[in-house]
Amino acid sequence: MRRRLRVACVQMNTRADVAANVAAATARVETAVSAGARLVALPETWAYKGPGAGIREHAEPLDGPSNGALAALAARHEVYILAGSHYETPPRESDTAHANAQAVTSEAAADRVYNTSVLFGPDGAARAVYRKIHLFDAVSDGRSYRESDDLLPGDALVTAEVDGFTVGLTICYDLRFPELYRALALRGAEVLLVPAAFTAFTGLAHWEVLLRARAIENGCFVVAPDQVGEHLPGRTCFGHSMIVDPWGAKLAEVESGEGVCVAELDLARLEDVRAQLPSLAGRRPDVYG
Repeated sequence: MRRRLRVACVQMNTRADVAANVAAATARVETAVSAGARLVALPETWAYKGPGAGIREHAEPLDGPSNGALAALAARHEVYILAGSHYETPPRESDTAHANAQAVTSEAAADRVYNTSVLFGPDGAARAVYRKIHLFDAVSDGRSYRESDDLLPGDALVTAEVDGFTVGLTICYDLRFPELYRALALRGAEVLLVPAAFTAFTGLAHWEVLLRARAIENGCFVVAPDQVGEHLPGRTCFGHSMIVDPWGAKLAEVESGEGVCVAELDLARLEDVRAQLPSLAGRRPDVYG
């Protein structure tokens, strides 16, 4: 029997009002579910995107109220929901429920938080937790961004199962590190999830190119929900959330504004592409690692 998975990207213009953002996300998820989506993916920092000074104030544990609203939605509709990312208060070292979390000093925990994706299953339970590995310390259009001032980096690769598909979890700036995506593909990932808040300046030049490259080089589907529009004065996100197939073809896109795009992923397509271009099988780790 062919495996198929109907997926949706939710494109948001998240700002500093958490309650308004949760309401907007809920409405978009309902739209996606109405369109038949089985996996609904939200963008990076979907619940709060405001001044850096508010990051710690608005950080929540994995089971905080913002994620709790999405968990309840997942259970109500019996679907998977990717809570693109939220600012997560560092788990306690003694908290065995987060055994894969990094140990952090009390000083670091007081000053910085994680940027964390949570994948909720149809029962509302968390199926996977991924903490952003690569922090955005860069310059875009003359503006300096230093995520490491406020965030702690994750240190673990994460895959999960969604209706028979293996998905690999990543966040935004990770997209510029192809070795991460190759590692996920070698672990069996067939769908690469890339929730993002890509800047408009870099997005215009690189967003689509990088998404299609990650799909092509790994023979994977890519599901990439993005933030859109201005969220702080002079700080604007690119949008163009999209779903890409293993050949690099766009299956769906939110071309402007807030919205939802939906596409059906067919495992037969992935298998066909990998058979034509067996780049994973043709690797030479004996030469280059």
